[in-house]
Amino acid sequence: MTGRIVLREGDLAAERADAIVNAANSALVLGAGVAGAIAARGGSEIQAECDRHGPIAVGEAAITGAGRLAARHVIHAASMPPGGQASEESVRSSFRRALALAREHGCRTLAAPAIGAGIAGFPLRRCAEVLLEEARAHLDGETSLEEIRFVLFGEPAYRIFEQVSDAARIAAQMARLAERRGGGGA
Repeated sequence: MTGRIVLREGDLAAERADAIVNAANSALVLGAGVAGAIAARGGSEIQAECDRHGPIAVGEAAITGAGRLAARHVIHAASMPPGGQASEESVRSSFRRALALAREHGCRTLAAPAIGAGIAGFPLRRCAEVLLEEARAHLDGETSLEEIRFVLFGEPAYRIFEQVSDAARIAAQMARLAERRGGGGA
């Protein structure tokens, strides 16, 4: 893995990054939650660009400009239909597509929220597991991304992502130790 994963508590709409990920609905309507914060800070031009793009399938992602945000792009990861719920499959697929769009547009930094864990109702711990797994897998492949930053709203969300990240790191270390021992070591 050449890139790094960073966890931060904060306001995603205030992040300086090549792209930020919007926890979107498939109609690309910037309503409440993360999307509402992006619309409020970024301006109406983001919604106008979403309207021109049109709806996308649940599990897909679309890229727009970032209006007045500190980012260059907003990648809208559609983990739910309007008013609906996110599933593990839709969260995984939409984030995977968002990562691919970031790579296709040469982004070096990407900031993302806990996609699907807000108004879309996906369990936060499972969200952390899925998103961190997808981020690691992406960074292990060919990518322009040097940093994937998860910007989490509130300390509880940050702490859950931190626990999941720590558990994955410990599991990887234990696997390396077991491999060394099994490979003729002490």
